[in-house]
Amino acid sequence: MLDIYAGENAFKTIQEQGFKQDLFTKMLGASGGPKWFTLFGLDKYLFGEFFKDRTSELNLIGSSAGAFRFAALSQKDPVAAITRLAKHYSETVYSTNAKSAEITEKAKNLLDAVYGKTGVEEVLNNSVFKAHFIVAKCSGLTTYEQPALQMLGLCSSLVLNRINRGLIAKQYQRFIFHHPKSQLQINDRYHFNDTYVSLSDKNLKDALLASGSIPMVMKAVKNISGAPQGTYRDGGIIDYHFDIGLKPKDGLTLYPHFNAQPKAGWFDKSLKRNIDINNYQDTVMLVPSLKFISSLPFNKIPDRKDFTEMDAATRIKYWRTVLAETEQLADSFAKQIDTEDISNIKSFNPHY
Repeated sequence: MLDIYAGENAFKTIQEQGFKQDLFTKMLGASGGPKWFTLFGLDKYLFGEFFKDRTSELNLIGSSAGAFRFAALSQKDPVAAITRLAKHYSETVYSTNAKSAEITEKAKNLLDAVYGKTGVEEVLNNSVFKAHFIVAKCSGLTTYEQPALQMLGLCSSLVLNRINRGLIAKQYQRFIFHHPKSQLQINDRYHFNDTYVSLSDKNLKDALLASGSIPMVMKAVKNISGAPQGTYRDGGIIDYHFDIGLKPKDGLTLYPHFNAQPKAGWFDKSLKRNIDINNYQDTVMLVPSLKFISSLPFNKIPDRKDFTEMDAATRIKYWRTVLAETEQLADSFAKQIDTEDISNIKSFNPHY
């Protein structure tokens, strides 16, 4: 049910030391909207069991949906928080032809439900699970809310990215809103002029909302506290599935993901451009198998199109089923850990 892929260095380390939680010092969480529902069971197992008694820091680096997951999983009761996120997200209903104002307002309501009264403080004070939210600061036409101008800016991005991914650094700057005591650094060959801003009780919710503010769907977040004035949007624009190096390089990176073929940025989704395999040498990916996916209703994982292509009752029933079925992935992972069976770990190869 669960496929495990490992980079060359990660595989050697696991061969020598076994699949132990203290081998991992970093964890990635990708964009993808409700696709993350396929990771729900794994998230609960990882933070309810696998990392339960952890005392050393684990840096959680997420963009968009990945940031929302990590905002929940770095709270005092991560299982309860990720369950609230799954419930409220899956049961959200929009009006027909909902506009950006409505979608943005319901995203804010979702954050309030997930955090409650103490969630923000818990994230900031967590000395073990240290959250990082990736956000894209926009320039030029991509800063506009008017659909025609914003779309023109996005089309320009699409063309520039097709020529060279590094060219969109002219339109987007990567901001890393990080745990106040984090020393994590990103190494990126495309030079997105990375800027690091410490999370605080004044900017955490805005930074998280910005990380998930999908262009043409939600309103941008303006002028986040502690960061330069400007327009901030979805971190997945730059880091959709990640193609970055992480420092310090000690330890491995755990990456539960819904796809074994990660794409660097949002504009790479339709391209054959591969990520740099060197960035995955120390990474272990946990991926739902094709067999598992084919067993789900409609033979697919959830995606944002479900909001418009299904009536609310059908969609919610489908998503609830997926959330429940992901317990199989957690059971599969737990079994491999308990039996110390690494025979099924596959070599990570983004080219297949």
